[in-house]
Amino acid sequence: MVIKVFLASSSGSTAIKKKQQDVLGFLEALKVEYAPLDIACNVDNRTWMRENVPVEKKPTNGIPLPPQIFNEESYCGDYETFFDAKEDNSVYAFLGLPPPPGSKEAQQAEKEFILQNGPVKNGTVEKKTTENGTVENKIIDNGTDETDTLDENRTADAEVEDENHEADKLKATAEEVAQEEDEEAKGEDDQAVSEDEEEALEVTEEEEDE
Repeated sequence: MVIKVFLASSSGSTAIKKKQQDVLGFLEALKVEYAPLDIACNVDNRTWMRENVPVEKKPTNGIPLPPQIFNEESYCGDYETFFDAKEDNSVYAFLGLPPPPGSKEAQQAEKEFILQNGPVKNGTVEKKTTENGTVENKIIDNGTDETDTLDENRTADAEVEDENHEADKLKATAEEVAQEEDEEAKGEDDQAVSEDEEEALEVTEEEEDE
């Protein structure tokens, strides 16, 4: 995937130049590979950019200004949306790229995934913005396949359920045993009382005979 940045090399606007420098400088700092495409000296670049920026993202005059950012042919956004993504630590999601393991964005995406789906084992999470603007989180390979990781999670959950079930069975069995012991002890006490009553009755009868 190639990140395309459409810019104007000979723009007379200081604001546009600053925005372009800001975007390119940040991409270089992140070590994200990109292709700068000049719209000032190349009519094809200018035409392609204007045709592929979504209508709802164009200004009222219908002519989008640089910088405009694409991932291959998928539109990412303009400078304002890029700046917002930078402030939110979600530039990789904005660009449609998986965040590097250990990065702030990867950690944030993993936390969000865990909140929604529970702990992830042996993997990290990719935060990706889809074409309709929604954000998807999915597990990406960290030495294991995505399907394997999800299967491991399901297996772990099943094992926990089995362990809990076994624990409940053991608890129920222990309660039953305790109840039986109590009943046996009560029966022995009742029998002992009955024997004492019989002995007392016999003594009373002997005394009356005398």
